[in-house]
Amino acid sequence: MAPALLLIPAALASFILAFGTGVEFVRFTSLRPLLGGAPEPGGPGEPAGPRMSSGTGDARQGWLAAVQDRSILVPLAWDLGLLLLFVGQHSLMATEIVKAWMSRYFGVLQRSLYVACTALALQLVMRYWEPVPRGPVLWEARAEPWATWVPLLCFVLHVISWLLIFSILLVFDYAELMGLKQVYYHVLGLGEPLALKSPRALRLFSHLRHPVCVELLMVLWVVPTLGTDRLLLALLLTLYLGLAHGLDQQDLRYLRAQLQRKLHLLSRPQEGAGPGLCPLT
Repeated sequence: MAPALLLIPAALASFILAFGTGVEFVRFTSLRPLLGGAPEPGGPGEPAGPRMSSGTGDARQGWLAAVQDRSILVPLAWDLGLLLLFVGQHSLMATEIVKAWMSRYFGVLQRSLYVACTALALQLVMRYWEPVPRGPVLWEARAEPWATWVPLLCFVLHVISWLLIFSILLVFDYAELMGLKQVYYHVLGLGEPLALKSPRALRLFSHLRHPVCVELLMVLWVVPTLGTDRLLLALLLTLYLGLAHGLDQQDLRYLRAQLQRKLHLLSRPQEGAGPGLCPLT
């Protein structure tokens, strides 16, 4: 039993790392662009939209000038490398060959290790991301009243998106996604959690392991200023999320039924099967 009990701290450590990374990701994608942006060049009294630069001063450079400016291309190349590192790790470790190898050597901790490596890769992206403040912008709210109302509207939409993300995670088997359930079932001798799920749940999980696609796209794109580095982040993650999802109507009907079931359990907790929410079955 001692080796089995040692698995629990490892799974909990992976979960805590992933949870902390998720909180940091909210700050990185929402709070920093909405609340912590750098002062705009020229002040709030200037007309909306980017200005062309001759290479001096604080004006942002145009798109054609940007492709010849090493001060813009070098940090963009660095940011692209960070994103490709994250996408490569997240995709490579999700392949059946790598999962089989990890299961062979790490056993029930395979999912926890995958989650921990994903969190570490995302931490690298967030901590070493290079902003490009002098790069061109696709859009920018600088003139009043847009400079006041657009950030406020973006803030409200971000709050709604994150609330929807957290509510969607309630529908999914979050403990299984994070690797905790695998260790819990192993210690109790219950087997593999996915083996106990219904064919409809397994079908859904094979199509959608990132249950926050639309809401995350809202967070990525709905910002008052879409600069060069933010555009790179939004484009690459949008492409990656689009390629990673394949929901159909049968999956959506199953998700709706599961949501109604869990809302019913929440409204009548005294009749539930036990504490907490029931996972997808």
